[in-house]
Amino acid sequence: MSEVKISAEPRTEFGKGGARRTRRAGKVPAVLYGHGEKPKHIALPAREFAAAIRKGGANQLFAIEVSDGTQVLALPKAIQRDPIKDTFEHVDLLLVRRGEKVTVEVPVQLTGEAAKDTLIVHDHDTLSVTADATKVPDHLEASIEGAEPGTTITAADVELPAGVELATDEETAVASVTAAPTAEQLEATLPEVEEATEETEAEVGEETAEGAEGAPAAEGEEAPAEAKTEA
Repeated sequence: MSEVKISAEPRTEFGKGGARRTRRAGKVPAVLYGHGEKPKHIALPAREFAAAIRKGGANQLFAIEVSDGTQVLALPKAIQRDPIKDTFEHVDLLLVRRGEKVTVEVPVQLTGEAAKDTLIVHDHDTLSVTADATKVPDHLEASIEGAEPGTTITAADVELPAGVELATDEETAVASVTAAPTAEQLEATLPEVEEATEETEAEVGEETAEGAEGAPAAEGEEAPAEAKTEA
């Protein structure tokens, strides 16, 4: 993965208010740390950062040039996103050096097609690997070509690029191949699903009715006759 050059500015405002102002200015609040250095708070251009992550993934290597003259290499360690706006809220960046080994989580992609009438269950979408900080792969691949029901793809089956070592247990399941249910099996489960749905609806209806019966009268209204008592 090639490094992406990106500019940054020192950040002097902290806390939620400062972070909001930084984001309103079109920048992402971030912190640089590692190698025993004192954490450095910076602001990254949101558009350029988002474009780099979309292209290179969460392990994109950045060559950061801060306006105070600081120049460093860094990898995203933790990225906080707004799930509704799909924007970046904050980024933790780990300082790295060329030739330095780092351990990171890398996405796993399945290639090929399993045998006919099978289902693929994804057990782990990422695996932990150790690699040169400047040569972290954006993804790993594991083949399921022709896999029959009962097959389990483990971490040991994943193809590793040169210089990349597996940090996860080799027996870790990445994906499992199972037999797809037949039409008869699906039809057989329909009555059970419908019955469970009807029971749930009935229970909800009973609870609603009970709640209505026991509900206090609104202000200015008389309570039901059966609820009145003599003074």
